Amino acid sequence: MASRNRKAVPEAMEALERFKYEVANEIGVPLKRGYNGDLTSAENGYVGGYMVKKMIEAQERKMAGR
Repeated sequence: MASRNRKAVPEAMEALERFKYEVANEIGVPLKRGYNGDLTSAENGYVGGYMVKKMIEAQERKMAGR
């Protein structure tokens, strides 16, 4: 079965990885390259949620012409 988690823009994968670590650092989640099984699901969810929040804010600023 093919993965459903394909990126809409595969070229953006590296930028999204960098963004994930930037966000984790910003909110104080000790995300590291490789194994992160020591993090809670809440910590991991917070990183993903905050990434979405920041992407929405950036898009809203862009749409508002700022």
